[in-house]
Amino acid sequence: MITRTVRASDYPEVIAVINAWWGGRNMADMLPKLFFVHFQNTSFIVEEKGQILAFLIGFVSQTNTNEGYIHFVGVHPDHRKKGMAKCLYETFFGKIKPLGCNTVRCVTSPVNKNSIMFHTNLGFQVEQGDSEVEGISVHTNYDGKGESRVLFVKKV
Repeated sequence: MITRTVRASDYPEVIAVINAWWGGRNMADMLPKLFFVHFQNTSFIVEEKGQILAFLIGFVSQTNTNEGYIHFVGVHPDHRKKGMAKCLYETFFGKIKPLGCNTVRCVTSPVNKNSIMFHTNLGFQVEQGDSEVEGISVHTNYDGKGESRVLFVKKV
């Protein structure tokens, strides 16, 4: 297995599997090709024998230049629980720290319990929102009407 930066040419392979990796949820609309074109230096792929097993799409905030933002992370369902996501996060942290970042932010849906557990186990804190869903603080209408989200922050 190798970890490398993403390329624009990775987009078709990732977008072809993304909904299946999320159990049939429509996630493809949340990951346009622009991320594979404009954020290559801070986005990463794990591959083995030419097959993409995991990816992380992240960038340095243009507004808060001391913050990195992880937009999307995916791991092939047959390769979960092998440390690939943690490795990708650590690779991202290592890339953005020399760029002056000391904070990382990311967002997930309150229905994604595995994501919430993963992020808290990795040391992310849930940011206080304006409501709760099943005991988890959420920011209501964060991604549009009825689209509440759990916001995370971590110092690196």
